[in-house]
Amino acid sequence: MAAEIRLFPCLSDNFGYLIHDPVTKATASIDAPEAGPIIKALQREGWTLTDILVTHHHMDHVGGIAELKTKYNCRVVAPHDKAAAIPLVDERVKEGATVKVGNLSARVLETPGHTLDHISYVFDEDRALFCADTLFSIGCGRVFEGTYPMMWESLLKLRALPNDMRVYCGHEYTASNVKFALGIEPNNPALKARAEEVAKLRAENQPTIPTLIRDEKEANTFLRADVPAVAAAVGLAGKSPAEVFGELRERKNKA
Repeated sequence: MAAEIRLFPCLSDNFGYLIHDPVTKATASIDAPEAGPIIKALQREGWTLTDILVTHHHMDHVGGIAELKTKYNCRVVAPHDKAAAIPLVDERVKEGATVKVGNLSARVLETPGHTLDHISYVFDEDRALFCADTLFSIGCGRVFEGTYPMMWESLLKLRALPNDMRVYCGHEYTASNVKFALGIEPNNPALKARAEEVAKLRAENQPTIPTLIRDEKEANTFLRADVPAVAAAVGLAGKSPAEVFGELRERKNKA
């Protein structure tokens, strides 16, 4: 039986996620922005939290861990970097590790840049990628702790995943990302189509997530820093993709 995934809002613009194994009844929260909405989602589904899979140490991703750990005595899985302030960690994981949630299996990818400890969880059989603040729909996270080449390599790692992989990211930023991307690639047909879709979804107060890796490859300007037309659009024709990516991210920071 396939994994069951539930998406719900947390804080001001975070996504909360539960992934549930219907066979063993194991349930993981991907990060823990705040406890209240996660507890409500669990109660609504009749599920019990067995695991929290942490992507990185920022407070809007770990703020609910202590309350959830007290209530459910769940396992907390987190990046291997012990310097990062993540509370109550039971298990540290790094690139290539496998994390089990009941019978469900997640592969760990190290995706640093936004933070140095950032990891993503890939449920290959269920075609689900939980990438938090590395990759957004039509965007990517700010580079706070890493470098632009580091973040570009992390994005390439995610871009290489199968086209039908569903992308579950950390925030509802798609509308603002679309606005920025259209300023770089105004004639990109995939981007224009996504812009229409996003406008409709947000008008109906619906989430723009999940998206697909295939669609992000076609429309997400940050994943297209190695496309000559994108380099030319930011005045960096012939420069390295990492340099183009850096310029894109700098412009988005100021947008």
